[in-house]
Amino acid sequence: MKEWLKKNKWKILIPLLALAVLAAAFWYGGNSPGARGWKPETPSESQGEPAPSEEIPSESTAPTTEPESSQKMPTEEESSETEALTEPTKDRYQTDPIPEDKPKPVEPEVATVDTTTIQTCTLSITCGTILNNMDLCDPDKVAIVPSNGVILGTTTFSFSAGESVFDLLQRACRDYGIHMEASWTPDYNSAYVEGIANLYEFDVGSGSGWMYRVNGWYPNYGCSRYEIQPGDEICFVYTCNYGKDVGGSMG
Repeated sequence: MKEWLKKNKWKILIPLLALAVLAAAFWYGGNSPGARGWKPETPSESQGEPAPSEEIPSESTAPTTEPESSQKMPTEEESSETEALTEPTKDRYQTDPIPEDKPKPVEPEVATVDTTTIQTCTLSITCGTILNNMDLCDPDKVAIVPSNGVILGTTTFSFSAGESVFDLLQRACRDYGIHMEASWTPDYNSAYVEGIANLYEFDVGSGSGWMYRVNGWYPNYGCSRYEIQPGDEICFVYTCNYGKDVGGSMG
């Protein structure tokens, strides 16, 4: 048997080699399973496990960031400082801003009176509003209310440069024998006229009292701080309704 195999081994090997060559040609020549449109199952596919795939984030799920505002929000302190700069400010005596065309107050302690410079102005004292509110008038004061509402008609007075409206009122009442009472109010740095001709504040209701007017304007500061100007028309008037009945208002 061995001798036969030795003699015929090439007869056996040659056909086997030829068969191997044909098989390789068949596999790589286009008849493999992959070339036919299908592929053999892998172990993971045969067990039903899906192949891993790369997830692509969509626009709807992509994180978004709000753009930062280019304007910085002011802090509470900065807002307060801005308001303080824009709001009208009062002086240390609680005086509201003075209209540009009106005289500024002059503090009594710094006022300079020049007795060598004599000028003139007019002064009047009226209480006509009481006549329309006699039902509110203190019964003890009814008899002293002038029938025409005039305590002192328009009168021309001489004054020295630097004098205040209160200075003039004091002199006029003294010269004409008119009772007048006033008190000093440090908070407003001015005298406050409480009563003239025995008619006092609150004698004709809670909104009654004395006010002063210069050239048709009711200054928003005390009469001790108003420096008289030549030709001024000064009038002390009695109000029964916080100044509304005389064209002004009590601050």
